[in-house]
Amino acid sequence: MAGKPKLHYFNGRGRMESIRWLLAAAGVEFEEKFIETREDWDRIRNDGSLMYRQVPMVEIDGMKLVQTRAIINYIASKQNLYGKDMKERALIDMYVEGVADLNEMTIVFPMHPPGVKETKLAELKDKAKNRYFPAFEKVLKSHGQDYLVGNKLSKADILLVELLYNVEELDPGAITSFPQLQALKTRISSLPTVKKFLQPGSQRKPPMDEKMLEEAKKIFM
Repeated sequence: MAGKPKLHYFNGRGRMESIRWLLAAAGVEFEEKFIETREDWDRIRNDGSLMYRQVPMVEIDGMKLVQTRAIINYIASKQNLYGKDMKERALIDMYVEGVADLNEMTIVFPMHPPGVKETKLAELKDKAKNRYFPAFEKVLKSHGQDYLVGNKLSKADILLVELLYNVEELDPGAITSFPQLQALKTRISSLPTVKKFLQPGSQRKPPMDEKMLEEAKKIFM
């Protein structure tokens, strides 16, 4: 039997968090090898493990996979979270790319200097409420089904709900005008595997604060 996937990243959210969400939702146990010092980073960057000398990297099924989308697509395919045919996969990918566009803003938000954060937060709120959330609300409303594609759980649902949590941390009222998104969030959060992941003490990472940011800079910059 293959061992547990091993995740190589720093002890924070960043671009690994969506991978953690997907594995957790699928009920896949995983290990984490944290990059905690500059020496750790230099070692893994120079030992040939990283194709492009960057993380995240996931060891899974005898491979050392890099690039977030490639990792997510492999896990989704393996866990039957990627639709039943090419058309469903195309829709799932289209929705996930939209999620990734907005989620990137939440990932980099803590890195902005104080004088810039107010502007970036206003931009994030505007794009969430006027571009991305209405689009996903429309999809869910148009077919009246429980999930975005094929009335079956996919990576698109899981990553969209991760995004909703991330945006709500910055704007608590972000989805109050979107009943379909509220329902999807409740539905996905109630799945036993996701419910477990959302509990304190799980492998879900907290929002990045100033201390975590400074520690990351010491390692990677």
